Amino acid sequence: WITTVELPNDERFDEQWHLFNTGQAVGIDNEDIYAPEAWGIRTDSSDITVAVIDGGIDWRHPDLINNLWTNEDEIPGNNIDDDNNGKVDDIHGWNFVTNQPSVNPDDHGTHVAGIIGAEGNNSIGVSGVTWETNLMSLDVFDTRGYWDEAGLLDSIYYATDNGADVINLSLGFEDPFQ
Repeated sequence: WITTVELPNDERFDEQWHLFNTGQAVGIDNEDIYAPEAWGIRTDSSDITVAVIDGGIDWRHPDLINNLWTNEDEIPGNNIDDDNNGKVDDIHGWNFVTNQPSVNPDDHGTHVAGIIGAEGNNSIGVSGVTWETNLMSLDVFDTRGYWDEAGLLDSIYYATDNGADVINLSLGFEDPFQ
């Protein structure tokens, strides 16, 4: 077993029972997603872009910063829509609530991004299911934690139009008017 798996050196990996369950946190040994076995085969998904449609990803997070998707057709900070997609300076994604490139870093969106693609084996934080990937941050939640159908649909179109291979949606919604 030890010759066919890959175990990361991330400081909090031992808490990630969903990736590698040894019975910690009242878990049952080996009831997990078999991540070490998968990592023994492949840890790099840098050719895959995952759109995280949620609250915004904290682009400064040390476990995520190297795995952020970058729109290669945009020139950062020039205030021009270089790729002619109707979004000015959409370097790492888009905020569909405020219609601007600066996403609001959100605990849930950042957590989801970390589960998917926290940089693994970097001696800090946690490991993602994949250690190298491209995380596209598509912010659809307003300051109250609500999303609307137009923003959600626009974010899905944006993801597909900009090459996302996978779209992650882990949304919840309660109608504030009911």
